[in-house]
Amino acid sequence: MTKRILVAYDGSDLSREAVYEARNQACETPKREIHIVSVINPTGPVTNAVVSRSIGNEMAEKLRSEMDVLKEQMASSDVDVITEVLVSKVEGNPGISICKYADEQAVDLIIVGNRGLGKVKKMFLGSVSNNVVQHANCPVLVMK
Repeated sequence: MTKRILVAYDGSDLSREAVYEARNQACETPKREIHIVSVINPTGPVTNAVVSRSIGNEMAEKLRSEMDVLKEQMASSDVDVITEVLVSKVEGNPGISICKYADEQAVDLIIVGNRGLGKVKKMFLGSVSNNVVQHANCPVLVMK
């Protein structure tokens, strides 16, 4: 049986730590996959879909480069690493796309970073991590 771990990656320090935690979690089983997934919500003028799509594609390429470096760093750990950048077609919380991908790939664990929101709001999760925790059909580990 293959253990599949999804890491929600956004380029932040916490998401990098989540990738390394996924490697640690994956060591428990002989067959393992780590899916490093980023979700891009295109921005730009709503009336100009071409500009919005172009901005989304540029953001996706930047993340793909970072994810390729992470994949190379993990190559020696004998873990299958799959990287995926999802460009959302509609505005919305990336957590929705992360949960959908997790379901489609039969993921066993999702690891997501919690963003720091300051002293007053530190008891609350970020909107993406909260969305994943609320809607995932598998266990979720939130990195702090």
